[in-house]
Amino acid sequence: MAEAIASKQAQGQLKQLNAALSGGQFVSVRKLLLELPPSDVALILESSPSRTREELWNLIDGDFHGDILEELSEDVRNGIISRMMPANVVDALEEMDTDDLAETLSSLPDEVLQDILASMDAQDRLRAEQALSYGEETAGFIMNTDTITLRPDVSIDVVLRYIRLKGDLPENTDTLYVVNRNDILIGIVPVTRLLTADTQSKVSEVMDEEPEAIPDNMADDEVAGMFERYNWLSAPVVDAKHHLVGRITIDDVVDIIREDAEHSMMSMAGLDDEEDTFAPILQSTRRRSVWLALNLVTALLAAMVSDLFEAALSQLAVLAILNTIVPSMGGVAGNQTLTLVIRGMALGHVNTGNSRWIIGKELAIGFLNGVIWAVLIASVIALWKQDYVLGMIIAFAMMVNMIAAAFSGAFLPIIMKKLKIDPALAGSVILTTITDVVGIFAFLGTATLFLI
Repeated sequence: MAEAIASKQAQGQLKQLNAALSGGQFVSVRKLLLELPPSDVALILESSPSRTREELWNLIDGDFHGDILEELSEDVRNGIISRMMPANVVDALEEMDTDDLAETLSSLPDEVLQDILASMDAQDRLRAEQALSYGEETAGFIMNTDTITLRPDVSIDVVLRYIRLKGDLPENTDTLYVVNRNDILIGIVPVTRLLTADTQSKVSEVMDEEPEAIPDNMADDEVAGMFERYNWLSAPVVDAKHHLVGRITIDDVVDIIREDAEHSMMSMAGLDDEEDTFAPILQSTRRRSVWLALNLVTALLAAMVSDLFEAALSQLAVLAILNTIVPSMGGVAGNQTLTLVIRGMALGHVNTGNSRWIIGKELAIGFLNGVIWAVLIASVIALWKQDYVLGMIIAFAMMVNMIAAAFSGAFLPIIMKKLKIDPALAGSVILTTITDVVGIFAFLGTATLFLI
């Protein structure tokens, strides 16, 4: 509901801005953009064709460029940065949180990245290089380094006076971290406890010892799973020696969940989850052609299997009519299993410990579905074509393909995950190829044996 309202507001704002642009009312456009929060400006930019987007960007106050770049999708952000001078990009990135800085820089082409790094001063370049040193999709990559640390032997009164002197706490701070002199994490103190504790107490007396911490090399989807299980608002991140290196907050986790959902949905169609809706025609065509080429190869493979039975198809036209039924049913059944298993893997429900049970369960479902639909299709064909042998042939092919579909749908994502291949990206293509080939071969092969 909230997203729908935001989208409706953005549409109204975009119409207003387009009308002002068309009328040459640039001062009004600049004023309107200045009044909107960065997230709304980003949504408007993403909803605009490239020429309008460039005009709008040039009218945005440079002081807000960094905040808006944080909110943009990768494709749109890269397109805007590629048209900016390196010095202006550095100014925009200067105030970014470490996690946003790492995400922004890691998505840039190497030549653009090197130009930007070369334009940074030594301190900012060091911060950028440290942010980029962690692998993408790891806890270290998405963490913030803006943490407040305490010593265990300090009194609560001293801590409160320090916080008042500091003024603002880092965004989404619900916990302060206790470290020893070697910066090793030894405890945490919730802010609520800090405010209600006796001011004469030591930090060591009110802290929770041996807190749950996230290793900096943990995969980001595992991080999201931990936040979901334990209802965290934030969590400390430590290196291999348990040194505190940063923290992850719930807003970072929401981004991970949203990006994973978009990735799964877009990958099913062979598209990049960060693809710009208003990208240039040639660029979009080139990206989509790769996936279409892969699908063409798989379609040709299925056609080659049909070609093996050309003689049977030429003698019995009814085989050509019925030839699509078995592969189609197998494809649907297989994709049901594939989707279920991929979802289970994303939620952490499916792992190496229970993968055999899942495969066994799906084989049993495939067998039962095979029996149900084989009997049904055999009855329909026998009555329709008055040919009981043909009915039995298509029933056998249906049974074989349903079992093959169930096994493939369960097995493929598990084995692809082990091979570090994204099952959402390639699983459906491989599965469709298997069900097409098995279905066609089972039906036409059996028909050739008994009817020709």
